[in-house]
Amino acid sequence: MIQPTPAIVPQSAVRALPRWALLLLCLAYVVPGFVGRDPWKSADITAFGYMRELALGHTPWGAPLMAGLPPDTDGLLPYWLGAWAIQWTSGWLAPEMAARLPFMALLAVTLAATWYSVYHLARSPGAQPVAFAFGGEANPADYARTLADAGLLALIACLGLAQLSHETTSYVTQLTCTALLFHAAAALPVRTTGPLIAATAGLGGLVLSGAPAMAALLGAGGALLVGTTAAATPRRRWPWAAALLALTLLSAWLAWRLDLWRWRIVDSEGAKEWDSLARLLLWFSWPAWPLAIWTVWRWRRQIVSQERHRHLLLPLWFVAVSVGATLTTRPADRALMLALPAMAALAAFALPTLRRSISALIDWFTLLFFSASAIAIWVIWLAVQTGVPAKPARNIARLAPDFVASFSAVQFAAALAATLAWCALVWWRAARNRAPLWKSLVLPASGATLGWLLLMTLWLPLLDHGRSYRLQMQAVRAVMGDAPGCVATYGLGRSQIAALIYHGELDLASSQQSAGCNWLVADAAASPPYASVLPRREWTPVANIMRPTDRNDRVVVLRRTPPQR
Repeated sequence: MIQPTPAIVPQSAVRALPRWALLLLCLAYVVPGFVGRDPWKSADITAFGYMRELALGHTPWGAPLMAGLPPDTDGLLPYWLGAWAIQWTSGWLAPEMAARLPFMALLAVTLAATWYSVYHLARSPGAQPVAFAFGGEANPADYARTLADAGLLALIACLGLAQLSHETTSYVTQLTCTALLFHAAAALPVRTTGPLIAATAGLGGLVLSGAPAMAALLGAGGALLVGTTAAATPRRRWPWAAALLALTLLSAWLAWRLDLWRWRIVDSEGAKEWDSLARLLLWFSWPAWPLAIWTVWRWRRQIVSQERHRHLLLPLWFVAVSVGATLTTRPADRALMLALPAMAALAAFALPTLRRSISALIDWFTLLFFSASAIAIWVIWLAVQTGVPAKPARNIARLAPDFVASFSAVQFAAALAATLAWCALVWWRAARNRAPLWKSLVLPASGATLGWLLLMTLWLPLLDHGRSYRLQMQAVRAVMGDAPGCVATYGLGRSQIAALIYHGELDLASSQQSAGCNWLVADAAASPPYASVLPRREWTPVANIMRPTDRNDRVVVLRRTPPQR
């Protein structure tokens, strides 16, 4: 007999994940990476540079400039959020930390929106498990809550989310707005006020973050699915679908008024580019994508049925649009990040149909991978602190010759607590055959959180040393001495300019204002080289300064030669 749904779930399998454990996991994932570090190259410090210029009143809010250069992205919302946070916390919080507060909240909203999206999709009629002849099947509310927990775990487990979601860039706001729009389309028309507010924020935020095309495609497709999929009667569905479509058209009009429509599709660069994209698709969304494919296979009859089940079609649409953007625009990894909430939702619906052997394979692979990663992180940290083992210590000394190790009791305690929690979780998972559906995603999500937390505690000083511009730009300032006046630049990227302004505390002149400057900082790798452009008699090289961990990242400091008398 053909079952109406492949999900056969007893009530014993839908026990809720303890709220304290889920909240603690989210806290351990969100906070590390935002706290205790410098702005990192390249997008992170570039965005912070524009935020700080806005907060200090050095540039207009509608057209921000930094040393005369506009941002390389069209969306202004992330710069406004960071600048407002810097202004509101001025005097009691460092500006780089203040700028991260809104983005910390945005990541938390992304996790919450994903949970509620999966919850409402799991409550739809087509997602319900098979009813047993004598009862005992999963209660709809408990079933939906369990799958929502699983969807959140699948999102946290995605390997590519960790770094990019902890930056202060427009891509984080795009991720959050995509998750809000996904939630709106998942909850309408069962819920109305909250989803419409989420849709308004999501569509408007995507436009103001520089992604109007994504807003139009996701909003229009979401509105169509709200109106045509089986979640309520047509008389109730279509008015709210029309409301969502109207909001989408309004966001498109807003993008037109603000002149934000841009053609960003790029040409492929051949086989090497496609190989790179294939590797990105494989690791970035692991382990959500294999489970999502399993969902499509096991629920394939429901996908092509005339009832148009929204719990499958809606996340498939969001994933398809985001993957399409990944293949046709750059940067590809940041475009793919927008697919993760919907892909996590698809991964959650794989669990009611997952075979025990596949679940065991996931557990063992996760256990070995993340345990080995944690051991490697601890061993290298120990080598940095003590010089033992000797080989890792020598490698670190070669890669970061100027790094001076330091010990933080707070970071050590957090890392130790996370490692002990991982050991306890592994013991819990291996002790017996656990029944809840989310059991197969507990280890991947916890392992990803463990690895990220260990990196952002034990390795944070080393990573900060390697990815910050602080030492290089402070050395540039030391060469110039006190009161260097205005400083001209040649061939520098926006991230280097932001670092010179913030870490070097220099007054950088725009290209139109550089004629009267006595100092100039040039990128050693600029094309054409500075020596072929600048008059040799007018400028004298004074210093060639590299970033501590990258010999190819050098800047040349030049001083204007005094005129001959």
